[in-house]
Amino acid sequence: MRIGHGYDVHRFAEGRRLVLGGVEIDYGYGLAGHSDADVLTHAVMDALLGACALGDIGKHFPDTDPEYEGADSMELLRRVHGLIYQQGYELSNLDVTVICEKPKLRNYIESMRCRLSEALCADVGDISVKATTEEGLGFTGEGLGIAVHAVCLLKERN
Repeated sequence: MRIGHGYDVHRFAEGRRLVLGGVEIDYGYGLAGHSDADVLTHAVMDALLGACALGDIGKHFPDTDPEYEGADSMELLRRVHGLIYQQGYELSNLDVTVICEKPKLRNYIESMRCRLSEALCADVGDISVKATTEEGLGFTGEGLGIAVHAVCLLKERN
């Protein structure tokens, strides 16, 4: 078994869609970034890559490469899944915590879990997505952006 941890953060930006876990969220702001800025999926990719000691998403999908401008992070997650599969591993479970004051994510959590499970060829029961606030503290508490922690456990493929 291998354990990985991922963390990512993006600031809010006007004129962009807000996408978290492959789900478009109805909100007045999106997130700044080179790709679709799906901060949740980015943290998940870093956790998976870290578990296999394969570096981070910047190594595999650099923001200096025009190929990834506006990229769909769920497609990049499928590529990362392929990399861990080639290393002989598959997902055992994934636990994600989204940190933001707004928007409220309760109504989107199940859709995020489903999208992640599809991309990772995993049972939705092995995917946990939670959201919390920081009670007005720090940049997320001030409503300036979103941070995400992700932890995964990989097991050897049969």
